[in-house]
Amino acid sequence: MKKLLAAACTLGLLLSACSSPAASQPEDDGKLHVLATTYPVYLFTTAVAEGVDNVEVSLLVNQQTSCLHDYTLTVSDMKAIEGADVIVMNGAGLEDFMDDALAASDAPVIDCSEGIDLLPALGHEGHDHDTEYDPHIWMNEESAAVMMNNIVHGLGALDGAHLEQYNENGNAAIALLPGDDPRLEELACPYLITFHDGFQYFALDNGLTLLKAIEEEEGSEASAAEIKEIVALIEEYDIPAIFTEVNGSDATAQAISRETGCEVYQLDMIMSGDGTGIQPYVDAMEKNMDTILEALG
Repeated sequence: MKKLLAAACTLGLLLSACSSPAASQPEDDGKLHVLATTYPVYLFTTAVAEGVDNVEVSLLVNQQTSCLHDYTLTVSDMKAIEGADVIVMNGAGLEDFMDDALAASDAPVIDCSEGIDLLPALGHEGHDHDTEYDPHIWMNEESAAVMMNNIVHGLGALDGAHLEQYNENGNAAIALLPGDDPRLEELACPYLITFHDGFQYFALDNGLTLLKAIEEEEGSEASAAEIKEIVALIEEYDIPAIFTEVNGSDATAQAISRETGCEVYQLDMIMSGDGTGIQPYVDAMEKNMDTILEALG
């Protein structure tokens, strides 16, 4: 993953195909209207665009959810896409729900995943989607730095007058990203079992081994065979804690806890929130590391 930063200057700008112009366009108010698809992308984009004149960043999807596999665009979402001058996406297949809307839009797209070495996707138990790569790239600080550099270069290509300010903001935000925590090297148990499939990059970045990840939501609980496998792993590796996602279901995890005596902790995928800029991301990632230390230390 260390070679990620070497690819950070890759221009993350893709022009989406334009099948037809939008039915109606808002009046030109002299602003660059930037639409970020998800909350992590919104945090990175607002960090890069902070204080830049006549740049307005808005967020498309902001709801308490643990995943977007089954998300469907609303009428207001479609209007937001129609009114955007540029769309900033996570990429790597996270926003498959955007495909039709992007095909009908003439807004340029900044793909934040450009230049990142993607990991193979983990299985999505209970879902019908086949994704080749794991799209949860923001859960690794090195990938987050690449994402922000892609945003810097993408916005700079569209708004060259402010390129220097975008670059300064991006560098300042990247400097605030948490570094490697030496305390994690001393963990008594470096093994993760999670009830969300989005912690693969986080585990790799922090020297942890992800033994099992189940994408569990209401109506797609773990099977009896999966529960049996998890119980066996807990016993084999003497695992003191398992992890759910803050917006996900914890029903199966609690049942396993009662059977094995292990604790249940929550980790945050940072899929929703109220803040802007890089600080909410930094706070959430540091809290995740503190949680790991408390649970497995």
